[in-house]
Amino acid sequence: MRSPWARWPASSAARCSSTCCSGGATALADARSVRARRALLLLALAAVIAAACFMTVGARGGWGFVLSLRGGKLAGLVLVGTAVAVSTVLFQTLTENRILTPAVMGFDALYVAIQTAVVFALGAQGAAAIDPRLRFAGEAVLLAAAALGLFRWLFDGRRGFHLVVLAGLVFGILCRGLANLLQRILDPNEFSVLQSLLFTRFNVVDTALLPVAAVAILAAGALALRLAPTLDALALGRDTAINLGIDHRRMVTILILLVAVLVSVSTALVGPVLFFGLLVSNLAYLAIGTERHIHTLPAATLIAIACLAGGQTVLERLLGYDAALSVVIEFAGGIVFILLLLRGTRT
Repeated sequence: MRSPWARWPASSAARCSSTCCSGGATALADARSVRARRALLLLALAAVIAAACFMTVGARGGWGFVLSLRGGKLAGLVLVGTAVAVSTVLFQTLTENRILTPAVMGFDALYVAIQTAVVFALGAQGAAAIDPRLRFAGEAVLLAAAALGLFRWLFDGRRGFHLVVLAGLVFGILCRGLANLLQRILDPNEFSVLQSLLFTRFNVVDTALLPVAAVAILAAGALALRLAPTLDALALGRDTAINLGIDHRRMVTILILLVAVLVSVSTALVGPVLFFGLLVSNLAYLAIGTERHIHTLPAATLIAIACLAGGQTVLERLLGYDAALSVVIEFAGGIVFILLLLRGTRT
């Protein structure tokens, strides 16, 4: 029996197949885009509700004073959440791995080493006498310079993923070793002051530092969103990105600079954050259901804001500081990290 397709020219059949495949791919992309937009709306609603609860729950006295006091704290939480979320997504795009963050690569250990060196060199009183804005600027510059130098050396296109991870772990161990050595020499009173500086503090943000931090974080976030189509191609791998006409070396340098700025500013504001970025980035991938950075970047940011504002509301207003938000967040993020490792091992 003669096939009905035999009446069609080969070229017509090929065009029909191509059209059908193209139509199916377009329909699938449209469905994912609709799901992503709906998820973003829900996440934005959750972030707004969490922020409103943070501003109003348990408020007493004059609203002018309450809003000014809580508004500064909320602005700090929003900036830190944005910086951590965007930097983690960008870093995972660079490494092509969803279980790595700048903190896992030893960035938190670098912050500890810098704080320890300052207290060791100047003493507790000398460190406290430094102007907060000058201290913030110095810490941010040092962290950004160290991160830029380290990450630029690692991601030059000639080193494999395993060497990147190994170098990051060794770098973290080196910084922790130097910090521990200096901490053993410190006076006990100075050591207690140092411990307070090393603890992540979401509820204590110096509002005088917010304008400079806002400019740096919002500028880096806006640039990351503008580069979203290029990031989608970069996530396909180095060879594929080069074949698509992307200057891979230039893009890697730009992304490393953005990550260094975002992580250094957020770390200088509240202290080291280890697993929070890992938590919000993977929740964003799960909620959005797409790899497009135009959706994952704002989704991760909204999840981070909702977690920080909502978590701080529960712990500060309802539980009365019975627990620290950083402890809860790092505990949840550590569980997510272990689950991702186990899933990757099974795969």
